[in-house]
Amino acid sequence: MEKTSQKQLKYYQIMEDLKEQIFSGRLHAGDKLPSENQLAQTYQVSRQTVRKAIEMLTDTGLVYAEHGRGTFCSELVRHTSNSKNVAVVTTYLSDYIFPRVIQGIDKVLTESGYSIILKNTRNSRTQEARCLEELLQKDIDGVIIEPSKSQIYCKHLNLYEKLEEYRIPYVFIQGCFSQLADKPQVLMDDCKGGYLITKHLIDQGHKRIAGVFKSDDTQGQNRHKGYVRALQEAGIAYDPDIVIWFYTEDRKIHPYECVKQMLEKGVDLDAIVCYNDQIAVHVIRAITSIGKRVPEDVSVTGYDNSNIAGSLAGLRLTTIAHPQEKLGEMAAELLLEMIREESAETGKKILIEPELIEGNSVADRWNENEKVKCILP
Repeated sequence: MEKTSQKQLKYYQIMEDLKEQIFSGRLHAGDKLPSENQLAQTYQVSRQTVRKAIEMLTDTGLVYAEHGRGTFCSELVRHTSNSKNVAVVTTYLSDYIFPRVIQGIDKVLTESGYSIILKNTRNSRTQEARCLEELLQKDIDGVIIEPSKSQIYCKHLNLYEKLEEYRIPYVFIQGCFSQLADKPQVLMDDCKGGYLITKHLIDQGHKRIAGVFKSDDTQGQNRHKGYVRALQEAGIAYDPDIVIWFYTEDRKIHPYECVKQMLEKGVDLDAIVCYNDQIAVHVIRAITSIGKRVPEDVSVTGYDNSNIAGSLAGLRLTTIAHPQEKLGEMAAELLLEMIREESAETGKKILIEPELIEGNSVADRWNENEKVKCILP
């Protein structure tokens, strides 16, 4: 089993290496690939392993074989800039806020006679690279993309450079890689959103405010910055011991377990700021699992004002509004300006103002303290 796995890994590695050479421009259309013997010697593998890698590249259309002559690099699709096709790449498709974002994009593009090629990465940078490679082989006029794990260094910048080389404009939504911060983007002002939601808790008399933030995207980092700013303004010391960071892969387990452990150990908390509404649901489960109540014992806030915010059996999350459909519309309109070359601002950045939505998941601690004073002799 182990030998089979290693063999598969080797031909996959050869395939990925040759593919990178094609998309980086080191191999051009019509260039002849090294022979099977040469590749076998270079990679220290059998000809059979090399042949499997070449077959996979042939299946994708990146190379073609000519009998008796060898294997050659194909010519990538000529981009005509009038295909009326636009690619939309998001981290997810069918859950949470994404259907409404896509709906907004579709509304604007359909009205302008464009069709959408829809892709999703499941927040995997490897899958994002594959999506871009596939799209570079299609005739498209532009791309709207939500980057995967945008806080982490992007290793496939060459694919974005290829988009530019082919004069295919692209717009980032929801986040952006630091190396591409000068590219067009439509974002929520997440720093301000994190500030508003934390300040609201402080204004309601909360002093021990924990935070749960996502570490691998810029949204999580910026919401954390807003949280810190609000604490500093109020003169409340930042306590890293009550700040929980999680990754995409452990989002369903880590916040739940950490909050539960904190409360079981008796850590003094009166409120928790959550990265988004989905995380708030896991946090509320953790709180109630040990017999505590929201908001009586611990107040909880979300972010995004999703359908989840109002579907918690009598509990409505205090959250930040996310105009999903509007964001999609704005991104589509910006991309159309670029396709039509109506916008001279190649690095245009649109920040959407956050809005606080008050539910009943936050208690008024000032009022509670006054009640306690009245009871005490």
